[in-house]
Amino acid sequence: MSTHITAGQLIHQLQTLDPDLPAYLAINPDWPYAHRIGRVVVGHGLNGPAIYIAEDGQEDILPPNVRTELGWTAV
Repeated sequence: MSTHITAGQLIHQLQTLDPDLPAYLAINPDWPYAHRIGRVVVGHGLNGPAIYIAEDGQEDILPPNVRTELGWTAV
């Protein structure tokens, strides 16, 4: 998978999921925590317009099954 994901690819991945599920960002394999998703904005990146999803606080450590699914080693 590309290191860059487009808005269309993200929508495609999310559209089959339950829309009432909470959404989090999984951050840093060395410190695997779930972070709440904050504002979503469009801004100018290095190569033109880009979407930025802000982090809105840390929730908790990622469950072991999520770390495994991401291919991250356990803490």
